[in-house]
Amino acid sequence: MTRVLAVLGPTGVGKSALALAVAERAGGEIVNADALQAYRGLDIGTAKPNEAERARVPHHLVDILDPGERYSAGRFTELARRALAEIAARGRPALVVGGSGLYLRALFEGLAPMPPVDPRVRERLRERHRREGLAPLRAELERLDPATAARLAPGDTQRTLRALEVALASGRPLSEWLSSSPFVREAVSGVIRIGLTLPRGVLYDRLGVRVRLMVARGWLDEVSALLANGVGPEAPAFQAIGYSQWVRHLAGEYDLEEATRRIVVATRRYAKRQETWFRREPGIEWHDARSADSLAERLARRLEN
Repeated sequence: MTRVLAVLGPTGVGKSALALAVAERAGGEIVNADALQAYRGLDIGTAKPNEAERARVPHHLVDILDPGERYSAGRFTELARRALAEIAARGRPALVVGGSGLYLRALFEGLAPMPPVDPRVRERLRERHRREGLAPLRAELERLDPATAARLAPGDTQRTLRALEVALASGRPLSEWLSSSPFVREAVSGVIRIGLTLPRGVLYDRLGVRVRLMVARGWLDEVSALLANGVGPEAPAFQAIGYSQWVRHLAGEYDLEEATRRIVVATRRYAKRQETWFRREPGIEWHDARSADSLAERLARRLEN
């Protein structure tokens, strides 16, 4: 596959805007690598491209899942490879855009084999979660696999349970599987990887403003509507930052201001983890997001050549 550009970096740094500008200039198409933008109905809190933006540039892997479905690096890789092949067949460049680091690693480097998990282990963990809540399971993960625990958001139920499944079923932590197992599936090679960054204080300020703008645009109403339409509080999509806090707010655990504060704090921590992850990935060209306009022109020329 040829002419693939990846735009990576922490949440809120400006990846989508840059990708849209490059794609318009180069006649490209965008493949979404944000795990949450794949879910239908999660629009405001994921900063999903709107209808006008999708009309300007074709987008793939957006709105492909119901909130109750599970997404994985393996499924993403399969769908993304298919989308990239279709874009290449049309003779157009592709831009892979997002901040889901593990998904992007699976796409670009291949997918490490994972051990089989006894369904009984999975069910026992889910029963413990129903009885005890997430905190004891999170503490167990921190003991068994501190590296994975450090990269997961504290409220990420789905990935916490998955990491515990692997550790308990195989006797090896997930982080060890990912770092030491050979990658066995064919990877997408020859990708130009562009990382966007901002000084941490600037990014944190931007994220605080962004969260409050999302609230003003009706983020809480979006969550209320999903719940009213039958999406359960335990749905995979509701384990995400922001959505999990709104579900708890609506359950009466804390008020609006406290929910907003928690979302801002969690988002900033997530951005820090993303930056740490991507800084460890090889082959990324880093650029200051404040130079996005001139960068878009240069990147479009590289895709056209």
